[in-house]
Amino acid sequence: MKKYILSLSALLALFGSSLAAQTAAPAATPTIDSGDTAWMIVATAFVLLMSIPGLALFYGGLVRRKNVLNVFMQVFMLVAVISVEWVVVGYSNAFGSNSIEALKPYIGGFDWAFLNNINVSDLSPYFISHSQMAANGTPIGTIPHIVFIMFQGMFAVITPALIIGAFAERISFKGFLVFSVLWALFIYNPIAHWVWSGDGWLYKLGALDFAGGTVVHISAGVAAIVTALMLGKRRDYKGHAIPAHNITYVVMGAGLLWVGWFGFNAGSGLAADGLAGSALMVTHIAAAAAALTWALLDWILDKRPTVVGISTGAVAGLVAITPAAGFVGIPGALIIGVAVSLLCFFMVAYVKPKLGYDDSLDAFGVHGIGGILGALLTGVLATPAVQAAYSGAAYGNLHQLWVQFIAVATTVVFSGVGTFILFKITDKLVGLRATDTHEAIGLDESQHGETAYTNFD
Repeated sequence: MKKYILSLSALLALFGSSLAAQTAAPAATPTIDSGDTAWMIVATAFVLLMSIPGLALFYGGLVRRKNVLNVFMQVFMLVAVISVEWVVVGYSNAFGSNSIEALKPYIGGFDWAFLNNINVSDLSPYFISHSQMAANGTPIGTIPHIVFIMFQGMFAVITPALIIGAFAERISFKGFLVFSVLWALFIYNPIAHWVWSGDGWLYKLGALDFAGGTVVHISAGVAAIVTALMLGKRRDYKGHAIPAHNITYVVMGAGLLWVGWFGFNAGSGLAADGLAGSALMVTHIAAAAAALTWALLDWILDKRPTVVGISTGAVAGLVAITPAAGFVGIPGALIIGVAVSLLCFFMVAYVKPKLGYDDSLDAFGVHGIGGILGALLTGVLATPAVQAAYSGAAYGNLHQLWVQFIAVATTVVFSGVGTFILFKITDKLVGLRATDTHEAIGLDESQHGETAYTNFD
């Protein structure tokens, strides 16, 4: 009898401990991860560094001394004006949901305009690397929503800034400003929504763009060639590159872009984890392979390697790896780095002089062509070894390459046609081309009343 009483007591104790465990361990409440948040704040600062001073120095060094401040001013102005546009309406249009069902796949609504209904403690509804579950079972991120907004805002800033390289030295500042704001509103925001918003039609189609191959580089690169053609050549353009006025600026800018790109690509995983580490590694290797390839091409074909060449090659590698950074390994990074330098070198050194268009600083030749190549090669080289859910044609998933082609083609057409229309509208409203006199004097003095260099005798 005693044995049975002991057995009953043990059974009751086991039941009691199980019940206590159930009441003591409620479902975990999703919380902000301090490590992920700290990394994303740093990554946001890195992406801002890419614009000011990175891109400003890179582009500013490539133009003539009479136009360097104009380039600096254009980049700085975009950091200011697009940041304001982003929090007023841009983020809501790019990442928000639209109350009109037919528009949901193409553009967000205005629920988050002025960041309305977004609180400091809210978790980001967007995630890539890992997520938590809200009470209703919806996955959410591990960083504050406002940090995600700031991070994406830096992408919105630098994208129209890339276009500057196509029309440098010949656009009026007023026209530049009006065109850039319109372009951000009607080109960048919709494409970002297509690719990165959960409602976006390319997102649902399965297009892979880890950090902006289509959203940033193809959209800006296509806009660059359209604006360059519509503005016409610089008055004294002779069909070949005009010598850079300060190559020291160029290499400093390229170096800052390289460092900042770690935030651009590794930050796009939205977490401090192995995927961020992998994206950082392949970003660096692709840039290194591209820089080396461009320098060797210079050396072999022109008998000497150049600083401008190796800097341009590094940027081309960074552009091409951007859509692939979260999907490819080291072999893929090496292939992308070598391939993009070969193609972009050919575009810049042979195609541009042959066709005679004046893409001043090769915004199309590097960002447009590099972005297209990178997006397509993502569809070939994406490996399940990095993210198990994704693979490319080289791993048996030919469909992914087709999806990438659709994403590239629609981005090219939308950006090209949209840029053409916005150019025409802006030209009618305020004019875009600087006058012959202003261009001859230089845009620093004619547009801003300043000169970059003063001689003291």
